[in-house]
Amino acid sequence: MNDIEACLAGIAKLNERILDQPVAERRKHIRDRSVSVAVPDLSAVFDMRLTVDGLVGITHRSADTSAPRAQVRITVSSGDLVELAEDRLDAAGALLTRRLRVDASVGDLMRMRRML
Repeated sequence: MNDIEACLAGIAKLNERILDQPVAERRKHIRDRSVSVAVPDLSAVFDMRLTVDGLVGITHRSADTSAPRAQVRITVSSGDLVELAEDRLDAAGALLTRRLRVDASVGDLMRMRRML
């Protein structure tokens, strides 16, 4: 199990991966979306927006604190979040084995797949 800081560092790495893409590619594949990442083993949720400028407005809260429903909802353990961020865990494999759960529209899933 990792802590909040390790998860925030992982999210920052994912953001770097997004920002490494050319702006034209980001504009082509990214639509402004609210995102929440629930980390059950820490009883925490990370809220943010996915924009052409990357992940912005990243905050965290306790899982029992209510918030507006995000357009893209991700559930992952703290360890798997860090492994995904460090590219040690394949996102497709994590989805198939249910280590990663994503609740989003099909269009959002396809666009996110291209960017990560």
